[in-house]
Amino acid sequence: MDKSEEIVEKLLKQMGFKSVIYEPDGNIPPDFLADHRVAVEVRRLNQNYESVNGMRGLEETAIPLWQKLEKLCNSFGRSESESWFLCFHFSRPLKPWKSLESDLRKALADFMAQTTRTNGNIYRKDGFEIDLIRASNPAEYYFCMGASSDDQAGGPIVTEMLKNVAYCAEEKRYKSAKFRSKYPEWWLILTDHIALGLDHQNQQQFLAHVKRPDGWDKIVIVSPKDHNHWFSF
Repeated sequence: MDKSEEIVEKLLKQMGFKSVIYEPDGNIPPDFLADHRVAVEVRRLNQNYESVNGMRGLEETAIPLWQKLEKLCNSFGRSESESWFLCFHFSRPLKPWKSLESDLRKALADFMAQTTRTNGNIYRKDGFEIDLIRASNPAEYYFCMGASSDDQAGGPIVTEMLKNVAYCAEEKRYKSAKFRSKYPEWWLILTDHIALGLDHQNQQQFLAHVKRPDGWDKIVIVSPKDHNHWFSF
């Protein structure tokens, strides 16, 4: 059971279901069966983008990229007298990491070799940029991770929620289609990794514009940090 499923299990029990069974039919839909009648599918509500291979979650690129850059930064060694925060901006599609790493390593090495170093941009090419900002105090490593920005991320929260709820609901409906006849009621519960729990004002705006996608008797959106923070439509 992953973290999203753990949150959903707590939520279903809080809702008053007497029986909450995880994967009642094995590793196929539904993820949970509540009171032997409500089939529940669980998914992260995340931002997605359209790649040449179909829809992909933004974190599928962003998280590994951060990890690779951090490893690259560490390879330049520990700090002796100064440290620099690396801040990067990128847009998909990215060129292969092997090629990008070679370019970035050269840019960082050239910067490190300068007699006088100042804050600013050291690399801008093929949808990828790096800025370096001097740390006020030396950190553990000479180069350390600062911040990132992603061209495909962002946008008004409610707009992103509406768009990605529709995508996630359709994806889950397709995956569960051949199992639907087994249970009379189907819910989709989404753990909100876009807003991490909408505030009241944005929640009301969302509900004013959302239409429950076909194939679901109820859709629930819950904060991944607090199973008590949820709403449904």
